Amino acid sequence: MLAESEAESTAGDDHGSYRTAYHFQPANNWQNGPMYYKGLYHLFFQYNAHGPTWGEGKLSWGHSVSTDLVNWDTLQNAINPDSAFDAKGCFSGSTTLLSGGRPAIMYTGVNATGAQVQNLAFPQNTSDPFLRDWVKPSSNPVIALPDDVLKWKFRDPSTAWVGRDGLWRLAVAAGFKDGTGSTLVYRSQEFRQWERNAEPLYSSGDASMVECPDLFPVADPSAQEGLDFPSGNGAARHVLKLSVMATQQDYYMVGSYDDVADTFTFPGDNDCRTWRRLDYGHVYASKTFYDAGKKRRVLWAWLNESDPIQDFAARGWAGVQAVPRKVWLASDGKLLLQWPVVEIEKLRETRVKLLGAEINTGGMKEIKGIAGAQVDVQVVFKIPSLQGAEYLEPGQLLDPQSLCGEKGASVPGGVGPFGLLVLASFDLHEHTSIYFRVFRHEGKHKVLFCTDLRRSTTRADVYKPPYGGFMDLDIEKDRSISLRTLVDHSVVESYGGGGRMVITARVYPEHAKTTNSRMLIFNNGTSVIKVPKLDAWELKAATMNVPTEVY
Repeated sequence: MLAESEAESTAGDDHGSYRTAYHFQPANNWQNGPMYYKGLYHLFFQYNAHGPTWGEGKLSWGHSVSTDLVNWDTLQNAINPDSAFDAKGCFSGSTTLLSGGRPAIMYTGVNATGAQVQNLAFPQNTSDPFLRDWVKPSSNPVIALPDDVLKWKFRDPSTAWVGRDGLWRLAVAAGFKDGTGSTLVYRSQEFRQWERNAEPLYSSGDASMVECPDLFPVADPSAQEGLDFPSGNGAARHVLKLSVMATQQDYYMVGSYDDVADTFTFPGDNDCRTWRRLDYGHVYASKTFYDAGKKRRVLWAWLNESDPIQDFAARGWAGVQAVPRKVWLASDGKLLLQWPVVEIEKLRETRVKLLGAEINTGGMKEIKGIAGAQVDVQVVFKIPSLQGAEYLEPGQLLDPQSLCGEKGASVPGGVGPFGLLVLASFDLHEHTSIYFRVFRHEGKHKVLFCTDLRRSTTRADVYKPPYGGFMDLDIEKDRSISLRTLVDHSVVESYGGGGRMVITARVYPEHAKTTNSRMLIFNNGTSVIKVPKLDAWELKAATMNVPTEVY
């Protein structure tokens, strides 16, 4: 049975009902390259100073700094479209620390003819830890548009790395005139003159344009420390992440990088859309960086809006970053584990606990004592028996997202669905469900992990699909599944199985404009589900991009 509680007003909330409280976003308008330098984290991002939409694409690079990846202060723009080689916009790119620790920005500029070219910028004063002023050399562009590449499909230079021969390398996304999507490699001795490698790092005609390439070394399976070039040279495994424009999804593969031939080899299909998804929800254009201070690799990812353009234009802002995540290789050597950086825990305030609970068929239990709009909840579900698991039809295995829609949280099952309801209205007409369902297939059990947005809002003009996939988890051995969910007004990030699978969503509940949200655990399966432990914290707001006179 549901525990009853009074819904409290949140009218006048400084963050508004949809603006996030601890996810990175500029103070206004529309929102690339993270870096750690002299004790500060820097986040550079595409920024439209003229409004909260893409507009004509005449973008600048915004710039914010932080000491902890949680609280951020805004600085002046790092680069603006004020030169012939970027007159129509400063598009995506990356930062690199050169020999001696000098930072550099390599970015895509759209020149006066509309062609995409690669440009450099350097800090005017490297002794300034805030890196407030940047200079673009007159020798730009340093990489011109190749003759065999379409003028509007040559972009997103990666963080550069040094091979064992001492030469710099970087990867650039390219869409060829024959329809092939490629990741090209360029080499340079001094970082200003670049030569294209004969072989691409990746190339396929299946996925068409692939962008925002990210190549990085990973330590041995289960080792959580990050690696960076050049110390990662010779590492047994590297990760190549690509963003597929057609699907608006990020995919990755663990393989082997040869820094002599500058090629990446991997098992399986060359169509990167068959690779592992980085996030099974609403994430795109992700980017990692090596955090030298904490010796870890950290992932940033962009979440755009899912409501109509006129709505976020009226709000005056659009787009947020997911919570920064630490990433490392799982024990199988194939899967990347992801987990929110530990610094996010400094925002925890009021805590509630639940120990030793059982949820019977059709049961729900409310998590009371904290407001539901800014929450960090961690729960373990124990499965006493797998005997009631439903059989999985062969076709259902191929399309888990559709299966999440067919077998929603309210559809009774055997082992599951069980999980969380977050951002729920008092009458439950609005709620976002995050849940698991166990199936039986060819003598083994498979775990379906879903986030269903179809009842997240009563609005009909919002994109609100079911998201999901099959989680790589040995449920027969463990008989338990962990879930961590971060709720932040219009963002819901869920980490299943200790970060083995992540689903991130944007939601727009109508009730949140006037009342608090509820959070509940539920079970709609015939098998009893135990909850040996649940911890939930209300999170305070982070300091987010408030201009400071000190800077």
